Amino acid sequence: MSILDGKKILVTGVLTDDSLAFSVAKQAQEAGAEIVLTSFGRAMRLTQRTARKLPTEPEVLELDIGNPDDVAAVRDHIASTWGRLDGALHSIGFAPENCLGDDFWAADWSDVSVAVEISAYSLRTMADLCRPLMTDGGSIVGLTFDATRAWPAYNWMGMAKAALESLNRYLARELGPEQIRCNLVAAGPMRTIAAKSIPGFAQFEDEWVKRAPLGWDVREAEGVGKSCVALLSDWLPQTTGSIIHVDGGYHALGA
Repeated sequence: MSILDGKKILVTGVLTDDSLAFSVAKQAQEAGAEIVLTSFGRAMRLTQRTARKLPTEPEVLELDIGNPDDVAAVRDHIASTWGRLDGALHSIGFAPENCLGDDFWAADWSDVSVAVEISAYSLRTMADLCRPLMTDGGSIVGLTFDATRAWPAYNWMGMAKAALESLNRYLARELGPEQIRCNLVAAGPMRTIAAKSIPGFAQFEDEWVKRAPLGWDVREAEGVGKSCVALLSDWLPQTTGSIIHVDGGYHALGA
């Protein structure tokens, strides 16, 4: 028996098969889960094409996380087709171009607020979507990049990730009485579309490969996927409000 047998899982953030979310979706299916993907706008076709590369092609639903109508429509669709939801992956993030790169001072609040809304507050929106469907409890898992450090070029996205990590703890507090767990996986740098959009991100990759005690491969997302699947399963029933580091051990080192 696989650890996600019979589970119904919602997965956001699949764009290409390099996406961390793709690894989660693939391994969730291999572990016995039935999944549904979300996408929106111009990315919808890309997600639909990538969905065909999964062991079983899942349905792709329209979900702009900032659109309340989309959130309600996805909730209603899952309620009518599955009747419940056991788990969800939050793999959502965006920052305007001037929030990243060499010039920390380039972004004003109108830019930063977008990064915070899409990259952090959206976890609360995900919880709003999931709660009515998780009547017997469930697991919400989000992806982050360690926000306890100030990283080169990451700038305001780093601040948004810090907000995400704080929100994760507050959601764990609020959702715990409903037996809904909320955790994050802090992945090391991966060569994804999102990473390629960050100026200077190659610095992260080179340093990680040199220093991670367990080694690090920026093209291999299997470890991240397995950790998310474990959190989505029933094997960590007393773990919530936590951040699991899947980074080859890099976060544990000093200078």
